[in-house]
Amino acid sequence: MHKIEGHRKMEVRILAILLFSCFFFTESVFSQTLSEADSLESIYENGSKEQKKDLKLLRNLAGKTNEPNKKLKYSRELIEESKNRGIDTTLYFGFLQIGNAYVSKADYSKALDNYFKASNYARTDSDAGIIKLTIADVYSLTNNYERSVGYYEEAIEYFKKANDSLALGSALFNAGDGYLKANQLEKAENYIIEAEDIFNAINYSTGIAYCTGTLGLIYAEQGKNDEAEENIQKAIQLLEKEEDYSPISEFLTGMAEIYTEKDQDSIALEFAFISRDLAKSYGFKNEIIQANQKLAQIYEKTGNIPEAYKYYKEYIFYRDSVLNVETAQNIAGLRADYEVSQKQAEIDLLSEQRRNQQILVISIAVVTALIGLLAFGLFRRNRYINRTSSIIEKERNRAELLLLNILPEQTAEELKKNGRVKAKKFASVTVLFADFKRFTLVAEKLPPERLIKTIDYYFSQFDKITDKYGIEKIKTIGDSYMAVGGLPYPSHDHATRMLLAAFEMTEFVKETKEKSLFDDADFEVRIGLNSGPVVAGVVGTKKFAYDIWGDTVNIAARMESHSEIGRINISENTYDLIKDEFECEYRGKVEVKNQRILKMYYVNAVKEGVRKKAV
Repeated sequence: MHKIEGHRKMEVRILAILLFSCFFFTESVFSQTLSEADSLESIYENGSKEQKKDLKLLRNLAGKTNEPNKKLKYSRELIEESKNRGIDTTLYFGFLQIGNAYVSKADYSKALDNYFKASNYARTDSDAGIIKLTIADVYSLTNNYERSVGYYEEAIEYFKKANDSLALGSALFNAGDGYLKANQLEKAENYIIEAEDIFNAINYSTGIAYCTGTLGLIYAEQGKNDEAEENIQKAIQLLEKEEDYSPISEFLTGMAEIYTEKDQDSIALEFAFISRDLAKSYGFKNEIIQANQKLAQIYEKTGNIPEAYKYYKEYIFYRDSVLNVETAQNIAGLRADYEVSQKQAEIDLLSEQRRNQQILVISIAVVTALIGLLAFGLFRRNRYINRTSSIIEKERNRAELLLLNILPEQTAEELKKNGRVKAKKFASVTVLFADFKRFTLVAEKLPPERLIKTIDYYFSQFDKITDKYGIEKIKTIGDSYMAVGGLPYPSHDHATRMLLAAFEMTEFVKETKEKSLFDDADFEVRIGLNSGPVVAGVVGTKKFAYDIWGDTVNIAARMESHSEIGRINISENTYDLIKDEFECEYRGKVEVKNQRILKMYYVNAVKEGVRKKAV
């Protein structure tokens, strides 16, 4: 039997209810039943402006809803209002729920980011256990089962200290699920049964449903199809009452697997299609992946290769959008440095660069051919010398212009002279990363031509800004823009120039959106900067590209990922260079490679006279 991968953790829902119930027992404001979610939303929608800022209402809404987008909305409002009032007690819950929402959306980097933020406000053993549990879930969902099980075991110990049955049952369940994924079925079954005993003792129906369904998956792996089918059907019935659709989708895929083993392929297809449609309705990417993989397997088994290929392609598309190899390695190997590596492109915008490189190759070939014609002309017809020389010069200039579009001038000259470029180390530069909000959502809806035109509108303006301040654009990756100041010609004011450029970028993006200056261009941007040493050079021999490497680049990416919309977030390294020229706001610390802690600052304004001096 094919192993059913990516089983959704119950933690996202159980811990939401777990934390939620802790508040409810002490502040009986709303009912604990899931049916109350609609009435809570009604209170929010129809309430006054002040009622919508009520922390109890926002907290309850964030904890109640299973829909990721709604959970994000209410949690962010809860955090914002808590910060406005200077109340820290609800920040833990808000960041935790945002992390849960991102897990549902399969955005694991952002989930981890918010879980670590929540850990800053953990005050009890239960809080600490919950953070261990949520981090373990992310590692499990990114296939790092060894690390995830270790975190589960730590969470279990915390919950035992806290004497918290519901949380302990959740941790035991998720540890069992981790062992299931690691194919340690005996351990998995023992942990799930222990969790089920706890949930039965406290009469927690959602937990019982998860345990029942997961035991069904374990039985399916053991070849006990009848027991598996009975358990999964029972779990689906229980979860339908709770309106908890994500695990229903997974268990339906499990049913498809069971009927495939029984050679009842038509029934298996029905279950797989229902699972896929349900997952797509609610945007559950992991469940979409599983359902498409199962559909491809069934169609392959029945010999319908075109349909198998169709759903396998969709499986690959969703799988790659959730987790690529580089991201998996970063998350597996680093505790909090999971978002340091550059984001993979959501849309392949490198076609323009490749076209330029192809034109360069063609231009060089044309120049070579023309030189041959010139030699032939010198021998045959002297009168064509001047005209041919003119053509050659024109094409040479064109080739050189194309080369300068790809490489810095100094680097291009070195390449032309020596046929290669030596890597160089620069002691002090400033690296910028800019990233657009909502790009992926818009990219999925726009036709390719309009998408390219829109992103080109932004990046062309960014190019003008970097040229204005003598900054070198390195590359674009999807909706991410990378530039560096202080190379190839070292300068003492590279950080100042980069910040001035960053302010112009944010102002341009803001003005474009507010004044609707371009169709489809309503993005918002966030920017991060870091200063320090880098190594620069050219990679490749044919389709070469100029790039930079080093910890400075990684930290700049971290600054961007920890920034907020419309803000410029800088590291302590950059702050030390520009603190006398810009108005900055200290905003906390972030952990980077090798367990180092760096301070972060928002840059709010340019001090008088700085802009005029730098330009």
